[in-house]
Amino acid sequence: MSYQTEILIPITFFITTFAAIFGLRYMVNKERMAMIEKGIDISFSKSQPQPYKNLKWGLLLIGLGLGLFIAYLLDFTVFNSSNEDMNKKVVFIYFSLMAIFGGLGLFISYLIEKKETLK
Repeated sequence: MSYQTEILIPITFFITTFAAIFGLRYMVNKERMAMIEKGIDISFSKSQPQPYKNLKWGLLLIGLGLGLFIAYLLDFTVFNSSNEDMNKKVVFIYFSLMAIFGGLGLFISYLIEKKETLK
């Protein structure tokens, strides 16, 4: 890689990120100003409280961590991925177990929320 691309890539990344954030913020403010001018109540667009947000994130991250840990254990005990060809196949186990346990965490969060709202 040349010296110019080593400099241009980070600069382009930061400029693009700044432009995207600025553009989104500008469009949201413009939309709100148009709604105020038309007399539309903008209070409905305010975010509603989400009491189970932390529970959902916590169970999702616990599930992802558990899936990653089990994939690691399977990789080095059952599969013993020492050769390069087997190592490529084991990568799918990491992603699949993370998805399965992350989804399981979200499902448990759903069951807990459903149980609490029925009370």
